[in-house]
Amino acid sequence: MEKYFNRYPHNQEKAIEHYHLNIELSEWFYPCLSIFEVSFRNNLNRELSLEFVEEWFLKFESIPGLRNLKTNINTVQRHIVNRNEIITPNKVVAELTLGFWVRLLNAEYELMLWKPLRKAFPNLKKEQRQRNNISAPINKIRNFRNRVFHHEPIAWNFENLEKIHFDLLEVMFWLNTDLPNIAKRHDRIPQLLQKAKGKL
Repeated sequence: MEKYFNRYPHNQEKAIEHYHLNIELSEWFYPCLSIFEVSFRNNLNRELSLEFVEEWFLKFESIPGLRNLKTNINTVQRHIVNRNEIITPNKVVAELTLGFWVRLLNAEYELMLWKPLRKAFPNLKKEQRQRNNISAPINKIRNFRNRVFHHEPIAWNFENLEKIHFDLLEVMFWLNTDLPNIAKRHDRIPQLLQKAKGKL
């Protein structure tokens, strides 16, 4: 609560109200973040499987420039084995972190991975389908997602939240045109932000 009390040093009630609003906003960002994350990872996995093989993560060790990704893959495989489960492509894909998937869009892997991975965003216009045009907003979403999932304050700048919400829906559209409409079935972010502006 310290950050909230520091923001409202003479109004404890307002600090507590802002704290609860942060919880509510974090809760209602969850559907959009969840739909984005699963779809993003699945689209990238699909294109990697088509370019290499279904177990593309095993081939990375033999490809110069991709071997440094093997640490993350080994960690996931070790976790699966420690649970006495069989390693399968689906299990590996599901357990790799969002940070791993976002990292695949970094400049260091552009020559090796961008050609197949750009196809994961079929609804972005071809002239705009450049790696940096895609990696920049997705990195911002990843940073925001981490704040939400680690229970950090997100409700300081409502204009920034509106932009993140817009970016989430836009990136979902790049992945699959149906996703924004699916997300909107659960989406109360615009209403909550309007309410917040009136209160704080």
